[in-house]
Amino acid sequence: GWYDAGDYDIRTQTQYDVVNTLVTAWETFSLKRDTTSVDYARKFVDLHTADGKPDVLQQIEHGTLALIAQHRAVGHAIPGIVEAHIDQYHHLGDGITKTDNLIYDPKMGELETDGFKSGKFDDRWAFTSKSSSLNYGSAAALAAASRALTGFNDELAQESLATAKKVWEDETAKAKPDSFKHGNTTGGKLEHEQLKAATELLITTGEAKYAQTVKKLAAEVDFGINASWFIRAIPYMDADFKQQLKSKAQIYQTELAATQAKNPFGVPITEGGWAGSGWVIRHATNNYYIHKAFPELVNRESVLQGLNFLYGTHPAHNLSLVSNVGTRSKEVAYGMNRADFSFISGGIVPGILVLKPDYPENHEDWPFFWGENEYVVNLAASYIFLVNAAEDVLKD
Repeated sequence: GWYDAGDYDIRTQTQYDVVNTLVTAWETFSLKRDTTSVDYARKFVDLHTADGKPDVLQQIEHGTLALIAQHRAVGHAIPGIVEAHIDQYHHLGDGITKTDNLIYDPKMGELETDGFKSGKFDDRWAFTSKSSSLNYGSAAALAAASRALTGFNDELAQESLATAKKVWEDETAKAKPDSFKHGNTTGGKLEHEQLKAATELLITTGEAKYAQTVKKLAAEVDFGINASWFIRAIPYMDADFKQQLKSKAQIYQTELAATQAKNPFGVPITEGGWAGSGWVIRHATNNYYIHKAFPELVNRESVLQGLNFLYGTHPAHNLSLVSNVGTRSKEVAYGMNRADFSFISGGIVPGILVLKPDYPENHEDWPFFWGENEYVVNLAASYIFLVNAAEDVLKD
């Protein structure tokens, strides 16, 4: 899987979010870019060297392997994998140097090794608590990945779909969902994650039971934040469903106008402890879907405003929040090279943090303010989708 930002945790929510986003980007925009070689047999990756395979499919495959490994090992999605010791948490440098890359053997002395195992107790831990929300989110990504990987890695595609179906059957058969919650590692709201799984399984299989769940949830959950899922389900639903969504989109149109009136930038600027680039991208992406389905209700400017904000039209300064994109961009960020006060091209920082009561801030001199400057990989995937969405609406 992918390390989630600078602290090197392999967070399952991040993994399935990236897979889902890249699958929708592949299916919507047919991204054929090929600048990376990936060789699993040799455990070798070569950047800037094409291998005849679309990079996005290789990334989807990579994330899918991380998700499916959890189901193979313990039968369900897990919160993630992370270091077990505090001295590893604040490790600086390449993540591969956090451990000795040898399996821990308690029978060995701390300095003893046979080349495969060692007595150094530094292995990362898998946290395996059950969560129905997390399981649904993982199933959604696996179902989506099965479509993208068909013809690319057929064996993995078939296993992914079979696993997603099994998760659905297991979860819907429970008298009571597994509701364990811990921070942001155990899935989003149960209904939202179930909607994702139902939508992806519906698109993949066309089976009526998934359509029934989508229709039920359309009457129960918020439309705005879930618009992309509902709208992608339209071709697989009955004729009344689109009209039902249009009524919700009309209400959203009013809500959108109120959001755009709150600041000169026309995007939601969050005021919590984590700055809002992610919300800006999600807001613009949802507007893209609604614009494509109901162009008379939401115009293309609400899509483009998201990119405008990222590229410098925001408070505090006018740097692009996407490193190395734009005339001047973020050059000090919290990624794997944060100790060097440096950046990673294409990384997106959280951006403008509003300190109470109303002071916008983004430090360019200190990468360790993670709420302002930490790269996260799911934001990079969402940005890829939004850039292509903006290009699409500009063709209208």
